[in-house]
Amino acid sequence: MNYLGLSTFDHGARPAAAVVLVNLGTPDAPDTPAVRRYLAEFLSDPRVVELPRWKWWPILHGIILRFRPRRSAHAYQQVWTEGGSPLLLHSEALMAAVGAKLSAIAAGPVLVRSAMRYGRPALGAVLRELQAANVRRILVLPMYPQYSGTTTGSVFDALADELRTWRWIPELAFVSDYYRHPGYAEAVADAIRRHWAAQGRRHLLFSFHGIPERYLHAGDPYHCQCHGTARRVAERLGLGEGDWTIAFQSRVGREPWLRPYTDETLSALPARGIRAVDVVCPGFAVDCLETLEEIAVENRDRFFAAGGEQYGYVPCLNASDEHAALVAQLVRERCTHWPEFSAASMREEEAARPMVVERYRQLAGRD
Repeated sequence: MNYLGLSTFDHGARPAAAVVLVNLGTPDAPDTPAVRRYLAEFLSDPRVVELPRWKWWPILHGIILRFRPRRSAHAYQQVWTEGGSPLLLHSEALMAAVGAKLSAIAAGPVLVRSAMRYGRPALGAVLRELQAANVRRILVLPMYPQYSGTTTGSVFDALADELRTWRWIPELAFVSDYYRHPGYAEAVADAIRRHWAAQGRRHLLFSFHGIPERYLHAGDPYHCQCHGTARRVAERLGLGEGDWTIAFQSRVGREPWLRPYTDETLSALPARGIRAVDVVCPGFAVDCLETLEEIAVENRDRFFAAGGEQYGYVPCLNASDEHAALVAQLVRERCTHWPEFSAASMREEEAARPMVVERYRQLAGRD
């Protein structure tokens, strides 16, 4: 096997560090062909659908990819902007904001890139771009505050699949989850406080993306981490047990997923006397189809149809200053030993480079 390197590699080039913020992904356009390509890649991932391929492939290609892309394309059309996909735009804005934060605190160059697990910009392509820029230290941060094998685990798979072909593996840091970071819970709580200051305080529903229930029983920690997230935020807001509810959205198929379901919960709240509700989605780093269409529109209509009177959606953290500061802090905490975050180490590395270059030239001159 020929491992991937650079034919023009310069042993004297200054190495750099990078941070890669990885999100789920988005189709290239809100039309049926683009959505079909995206769903085919997404739903082919065995981390997402844990079924034998002989059983899943006929369902995926014979049923789902024939009918679902058109319906999903219509949903994407409801949230698509002139600039493109909301998830992509928010991700790129967050990338820029984090880059600005890191440039103010780092002692050396730290590149910040956004990548997608499915669709573009693909994680592998972004990593190869960093390799060409002589990046020797990489922190990969899946933008999922809570760990699940379906999301964070899948990002790790893609990372390993790419790097296993490289000649020189960079120093790596990988963030499995960050829901326990105090800055995360406080940032979510602040977003809710700002919403309440403008709209008034209502019953709070925490809605997280669901996963099949059998993944929980197989050891996936996602369910527990979602509950931990909701408790931490509720505590910071001073909420009592009757002031908030947790539920899980976006289920697909007939098998049981994590309960209670968001749509059923919203339909039942008015009958319990809760006719004013705000929904927050702290499992999503940036707004996307599942928040802007499913929660802010579809479930809003469902709540009103059941007798609800007031409904609000609390936007994701997106590219807010608090979110960028949180991500920059996560990076600094995980990479504090890197030369890019230590002026002394940076000077030491710079001082050693001329000697490395001279030694390489001596070796290259042998014939």
